[in-house]
Amino acid sequence: MQVSPELEPLRTRVYIDGYNFYYGCLRGTPYKWLDLLPLFEKHILPSILTTDTQGHPRSSVLLPEPSIKFFTAQIVERVAKATDSVSSQARYHTALRKMHNGRIELVEGYYAVNEMKVKIVDAENPKLPPRECQEILAWKVEEKQSDVNLALHAYHDAVTDAVDQVIIVTNDTDLVPALQMMRVHTSVRIGLVIPTRDHQRTPNTELAKQAHWVRTHITYDELAACQFPRVIPGRKPTTKPESWYAYPDLLQQVLDLAIPVRGSRAAAFKWMEQPNSHLDGQRPIELMETESGARQVLDYIHHWLAQQSLDGE
Repeated sequence: MQVSPELEPLRTRVYIDGYNFYYGCLRGTPYKWLDLLPLFEKHILPSILTTDTQGHPRSSVLLPEPSIKFFTAQIVERVAKATDSVSSQARYHTALRKMHNGRIELVEGYYAVNEMKVKIVDAENPKLPPRECQEILAWKVEEKQSDVNLALHAYHDAVTDAVDQVIIVTNDTDLVPALQMMRVHTSVRIGLVIPTRDHQRTPNTELAKQAHWVRTHITYDELAACQFPRVIPGRKPTTKPESWYAYPDLLQQVLDLAIPVRGSRAAAFKWMEQPNSHLDGQRPIELMETESGARQVLDYIHHWLAQQSLDGE
């Protein structure tokens, strides 16, 4: 009996809507310092069962350069929600570029900030049609070009036979026409990953209809397992923003106490990254991931400082 040869894995590339990914999956979490490559290569892809156009089960492999295209835009400082938003985003983009030697490509659009007239809902009569409502002047902040860039890059790669499979990471219905055209004009398999944590957002019906498979969520455990190291080495090291830790206020309290003892911020972090026998062998930096753990670290430092004061009397 003749045995059919093993089929080659599907050549796969991931296309991430950075804005949709951040607000759907990362905002308000301590997982913003996310290493995208292992998230998709080691967690999401192995969890997917897909078939080719003949219905044969196929494995998937990320293309080497780039494996992931990340579509984003630089935050505009005058509308940023936090004072360090611009610098934190810049650090993250640098981390993505540095870590995997070309396997992650950033494609940048831009933010537009414009004054525009808008209709406001009538508080006393919410069902009043917009044409009869009061008009005010307001700021409109929107990301430009990212969804268009994503659609064009994915469609180009599909029609030029650069890929066998595209994985689109978004829940934005603006991508529906691009996916429809790929279904009509190419044989490329389309995967859809909804950027949400544990089913917090429902996949858009029209978007999901165009995909050959849908991953409905990304778990907290997957995000936690795929974090960059705190410091990414290089000619100029790139460091995780302190506001991106789980409890930045408590972290700052720990640093304020530890830095005078250790002599520098770097030395304080080095101490936090070592197992501590007074904390049951745990590393203070890991304990900082929970409020109770952070307070345990603070209590230990306060106790240690008090003991040093007594010993010095």
